[in-house]
Amino acid sequence: MTTTMTMTTNTGPTAITTGTDPAALARLLAWLSPAYPIGAFSYSHGLEMAVEDGAVTKRDHLVAYVEAALLHGAGAVDGGLLALAWRAAAAGDDEMLDDLTELGACWRGTAELALEATQPGHAFALATNAAWPEPRFAAYAARNPGRLTHAVAFGAAAAFHGITLRDAVFGWLTGFASNIVSAGVRVVPLGQTDGQVATAALLPIVLRATEAALAVTDPDDLGAAAFAIDIFSLRHETQYTRLFRS
Repeated sequence: MTTTMTMTTNTGPTAITTGTDPAALARLLAWLSPAYPIGAFSYSHGLEMAVEDGAVTKRDHLVAYVEAALLHGAGAVDGGLLALAWRAAAAGDDEMLDDLTELGACWRGTAELALEATQPGHAFALATNAAWPEPRFAAYAARNPGRLTHAVAFGAAAAFHGITLRDAVFGWLTGFASNIVSAGVRVVPLGQTDGQVATAALLPIVLRATEAALAVTDPDDLGAAAFAIDIFSLRHETQYTRLFRS
């Protein structure tokens, strides 16, 4: 649904057209809020091991790490899966949606990265069904116990709740990037301002990742090649002291 608002400027009234209905936007903002109870704050996407190894020691390193995750790693896969799941849900294609859910659960390089995807996915479904009940999403979640990944569940929910595809993909990838930045602020450590500077620097990368995700029209288009992040994640599983679950 498209809504039109009018803003008055010093040159007169200007029409602003936005792509998302305010009620759908409210859902999107709630789902992306750090207050949404999915536990994403407890994961670092292998970053904690990268910091201990000396590979990430400053803000620019952190930006490069998140860029790799977005364009070549889990962000590239999950962005595409989210877009495919949104389209399947919007078309009422339950079989395709369930197949994508299974694929999303399988496509993980390490046990920790699998947990990072499925635990928030399960928590997202629980919270969304409780706070924003929608029969089609409830039925979808009930059909797929134990294999909901956050990206695929988010894409399905967004379609069922009338959130536009672009907004859903851009919002989810922004949250994915922001969560790794937040982990970096805590574990590098960096100051809060450095974290915001890193987030701002990542905006064009998130936009590129969004366009790449929207271009995915078939599961065969998906792929990842962030081997260093997978290795950091593998090594994190046996890291002696750690703050994060991945």
